[in-house]
This record gives sequence, C-alpha cells and structure tokens, in this order.
Amino acid sequence: MQKFDAIVIGAGVIGSSVAYHLARLGCTKVLVLERLQIGAGTTSQSSGILRTHYSVIENVRLAQASWNVFNDFANYLGDADASAGMVKCGYLIAAPEGPKLAPLRSALEAQQAQGIEVRFLGREEASSLLPIARFDDAALIGYEPEAGFADAYMVATGFARAARRLGVKFMEGVEVQQLLLQDGRVAGVETSQGTFHAGTVVSAQNIWATDIERWTGIASPVVPERHSVMALEGPEAYTFKMPVYKDLGSPGMLYCRSYGGKQMLVSEGIVGETLAAPDNEQGDISMDYMVEVGAQVAERFPSYETAGVASSWTGVYDVTPDWNPVLGRLPEVPGLVVGYGFSGHGFKLSPAVGRVLAQSALELPTEVDITPYALERFRGGQLLTGKYGLGAVS
Repeated sequence: MQKFDAIVIGAGVIGSSVAYHLARLGCTKVLVLERLQIGAGTTSQSSGILRTHYSVIENVRLAQASWNVFNDFANYLGDADASAGMVKCGYLIAAPEGPKLAPLRSALEAQQAQGIEVRFLGREEASSLLPIARFDDAALIGYEPEAGFADAYMVATGFARAARRLGVKFMEGVEVQQLLLQDGRVAGVETSQGTFHAGTVVSAQNIWATDIERWTGIASPVVPERHSVMALEGPEAYTFKMPVYKDLGSPGMLYCRSYGGKQMLVSEGIVGETLAAPDNEQGDISMDYMVEVGAQVAERFPSYETAGVASSWTGVYDVTPDWNPVLGRLPEVPGLVVGYGFSGHGFKLSPAVGRVLAQSALELPTEVDITPYALERFRGGQLLTGKYGLGAVS
C-alpha cells in the first residue's frame, strides 16, 4: 500500500505551489498527481501579468503576499537557479468619465491603504511611460511601478523542483478517477496508475474541478471558459520598458503588455466562450474577433491601426459565478481541501494561495484570511464580485 501524508491533485502553478509549501511547512511525504505534465495545462497559457490591483480587497491581500515571493523568487525557494522570468515594467490602469471611474478610485485608494506603492498620474506623465498610447479621454490613471509580468511555466516548474528537493514525489500522466472515503473522511485516491492513500487531499484541478462534485456530490460552481490572446506587430514597438496597460474605457476592458520586447500581447478582460466540458485544447479564433479587438487596440494605440497579427492562441479559465476562487476545506468531507475557480487570477495569486492552502491542509492558521473564499458564499449570497463587473480584473 502506497501511503502519504498528503496528496495534491494537479501540478499547475497552484498545485506545485501547494506541494512546495506543504514541504516547507514540514509535510514532506507528499504525492502530486498530474494528468499531463508539470505546468503544461492552463498554466502554460497564462499571459503572466503580475499586479496587486483588484477591486476585491481580499484579492489585493493575496496578490500583495504573492508579490513578495515573486520579487525574491530564487531566495524564497533557496534555489539560485530558479527564476520567475520577471519583467518589472509597471502597471497602468485608466478609466474615462463614466461608471468605472469611482470603482477605480476606490480600488487604488484601497491598495494605498494596504501599503502598496500606487501613484495617480496625469495624462502627460502616463504618455511618457507608454508613448504609443493616447490618454486624452482618461479621467483617472493609476500606476503601480513594482508590477509587470513573468513566466507562469517557469514559476510552476520552479516550485516543483524546490518541492522535489524537499522530498515531494511528482507523478505525471496520471489521472485521478475517484476520491476514496472511509467513515465519511478522505482516505486517498484511485487513479489510472493504482491506489494511493492519504488522510489529506488537496484538489488544485482547475477546469477539472467538477470532478469534486462527481466524487462527493457537493456542488462545484465552476465552468471552463475559453479566452483568446493575440500578439500584434505594429509600426511602433511595445518595448519591455513600457508598462502593462489596462484600459477600462474599451468595450472589452483590454489588457496589453510587451511581448518579445517588440510586439503587443493583447486580450479582453470580459466574459469569454463557455465550454460544455473541460477542454484545454487550442480553439479557433475567428477573423471577426481579430478585427473587433484590433479596432479597440487602434482606438487606444493609433499607430496599431496598421498592425498585423503575428500569432494568436487561446487559454481556458476556471470561472465561478463571481469570478473569484473557492479556497480551503470542505467541511462536509474532512480531509479535503480545494483551490479552484481562479477565473484568470491563478498565476498572480499562486505563491500566497499555495501557502494558505498548505496551511489549511495542515490545520494551521492561514497567513491571509480565506474565509471569504469559502464555497458557502455561493449558498449564502456573500459573493466577491468585482466592482468593474464580471471579468478577469475583479
């Protein structure tokens, strides 16, 4: 019989972070089961943007705790070769007159109250940072100088390597088929490679989190939602020195960043295409969609009216009704801890989420209060809906 102290299902950036933090907290007899390869699922599709800006204060706290790890990744892991692939270029977010203005001001002030460096910029100062964009309609501009973007795959594999060094076992190409229960509590898992026993199981299954409902009968309010990303090449380079930009004034609440030091990575921060079942394969991006997003880009970046699409791809979010995750223990099933429904926030929050889920699994106080993320909020109506509306900025 193969027995462990804890089993983690999923080795994306969340599961790998959980595994590392379990071992860091002294729980080293840990097994991680991954249906594909480490970091090869939705983690590999991440746009990689790092920011602490959210209109939901609970997310700000998790993002702030995560930033402290990203900012010192190699030292945090005790691995001189580890890298998050960080580009610290800053994060600009702007809103015109209208319904997004008051929520933006409130969110920026909440960040400042948390001790995060956030500046209010004038249009000229914003233009000096991102000269390829126009800001003539901006009524409010926030700037987070310590933000930027990084590589989610490198972070996931960095966590995994550090976890292995501490004794954690990873198995790839293994599908978990059933959660084993004994007297109502977790006893292990049945998989495509046999049975593994543990009194604690942490599910970091992303779009496959609906398995939890199949195994336990407990409703798992999460749906897979496909989003499209494009890399545009215009006459003016979007350099690594230029900040990530969030445009609350565009219909799609676009987010943009440098890609390869020259191109623009761009996607919409609104509701995407709901899938009937979990599917991580690449989807089609229609020409109509490219034209629609291209028109929004040209409205903000005039020279990009003549830009071409250099490449494009799709990524899948695990979306909950309020676009925020479910974190922590499920009281109905002692020994089961879940982290799913990140709705596009997973990479940004992964260090802190891995730590609090590990703490929860070990029945320790969590560094950041995760009570607001409990599954019960959907039953009681205490949703964590962002003030900008449904979408990945929350």
